[in-house]
Amino acid sequence: MLWWTDHDFRVAAHDHRRVVHFDGPEEPEGGLAWTWTASTEGRLTTSAADFVPAPHAEDDPGRALRLTAAGAGTLWYAGKAWNWTHTGNISDTTLHLDVLPEAAGPDAALVVEVALSHHPAGAGRPAGQLVLRYRLGAAAEARHRADGRHGTVDLPAPPGAWRRHTLDLLADVRRLWPDLVAGDNSLRGLRLGSQVAAGARGAFVVDRLVFDRARRAGQAGEELRAEVLAGYAGAYPGVTHHRAYEVSMVRHLNWFGGDQTLPRFPSPPYRDNDVGATERMVEFLHGHGGVVCWNHPLDVERRESLARLLVERHALGVDLIEIGRNPVDDHLWAYDVAARNAIPVTAVGVTDDHDGTDWRAGRDRHVTYVWAASTGRDDLVAALRAGQAWFTDLARYRGALDLEIGGRSAMGAVVTTDAADLTVRLHATDLPAGATLEVVTGTVDLAGVADPTPAIRIGQVPWRQLRQGWHDLPVSPGAGSYLRTQVRGRDGVIIGAGNPVWLLRQAPPRGIPTDRRF
Repeated sequence: MLWWTDHDFRVAAHDHRRVVHFDGPEEPEGGLAWTWTASTEGRLTTSAADFVPAPHAEDDPGRALRLTAAGAGTLWYAGKAWNWTHTGNISDTTLHLDVLPEAAGPDAALVVEVALSHHPAGAGRPAGQLVLRYRLGAAAEARHRADGRHGTVDLPAPPGAWRRHTLDLLADVRRLWPDLVAGDNSLRGLRLGSQVAAGARGAFVVDRLVFDRARRAGQAGEELRAEVLAGYAGAYPGVTHHRAYEVSMVRHLNWFGGDQTLPRFPSPPYRDNDVGATERMVEFLHGHGGVVCWNHPLDVERRESLARLLVERHALGVDLIEIGRNPVDDHLWAYDVAARNAIPVTAVGVTDDHDGTDWRAGRDRHVTYVWAASTGRDDLVAALRAGQAWFTDLARYRGALDLEIGGRSAMGAVVTTDAADLTVRLHATDLPAGATLEVVTGTVDLAGVADPTPAIRIGQVPWRQLRQGWHDLPVSPGAGSYLRTQVRGRDGVIIGAGNPVWLLRQAPPRGIPTDRRF
């Protein structure tokens, strides 16, 4: 199963770019920048891009952009908004652009290129990123044609006259690639170009580029996302789909389950790393149900300061924390400090893949598994909250990990016991050849920030000694301890890790969460 997740303010298109007036190479809107970058391809004999005071669109005073090129190739002007706030799902997005062709024809066109999303192969189309190109001025009538991953829409644009062109991205993707769920595309890139061939000259003045997003107010963006996913109903019967969010205006939090109510966004959408702001957001999300994950916690911390936050602020109140990401050893170091202090937060892998092409080839590719009663959302959330989870390297290890006491799964549990000794059965299946199962045993002495370091020892169980994927380990809890397992490949790199079981003489000062009682 998978959770479809995206940054919350991107789903809502909050403070995303609305209009570009072509008043210069940099153009702010609401304090957020828009920039143009020029490039050429092919063999142009001349090319120029100038922001001119005239001519300009009738209802857009100021400057406009004139693009001219001659020869065989394209003069490109690529646009980009601050923090990619021109991008977003195309389901409700229409572009409007005012164009004055000064020199156009069969060998000279203005090209508006939209880079879309990556898709698997299908219907005569190889796997890869789709590219949609509008060619204005080269044809006398509108026409559509697809060539694999590249789609072209020709639109008439008579020379010498301003015309406002409306580019309906969703409708054109549907027509060009009818086998796709058209709404499952994002506007990942945008550029304009004066394209010429056979020595021709092209000259075009462009003005007033409008991004019309019709359905993003309030919860409408979330409703759009649900509609897009509904387009895949029955297409992948072996995959269960759920929706999630990455809450972005504080330290990044992934939210699984709950009612998916979008929080309020600041304007401009600048991230606030204040610890208190994150804690308040965690409270808001918990008030709407589900579990909350602290994503990439070392982006603004070092392992020592992260360890202090985990102890002093009780992990900011989150239920989960991304530990299975690079550098994994540093994340585990801080996690072991929390475990030493009986702070039961669930360690998980990386919650997202930003490229959408091949997660196995990425740098951060630890995915999370859970022991859950079903792939239903509530069962998954319950398993995550209880710590019944482990993570593995998607490309190197896909086995299962668990800890068992008295024939019952105990991974993630807090056990209170008076026993001097007990046996923990370690489960670890399908270890790669040469890999080692490591047993990390830590002291639970509630040292707090007086000693914010791990107190652990590490034992090893070579893969050849695992009998049918399990090994019985005698454990002496002492005054209090915890135990977890991790898998190292033959090259010494951690390729999987499970959550701990705590073995305590009495409940810790904050008590034992209901989901973790054994």
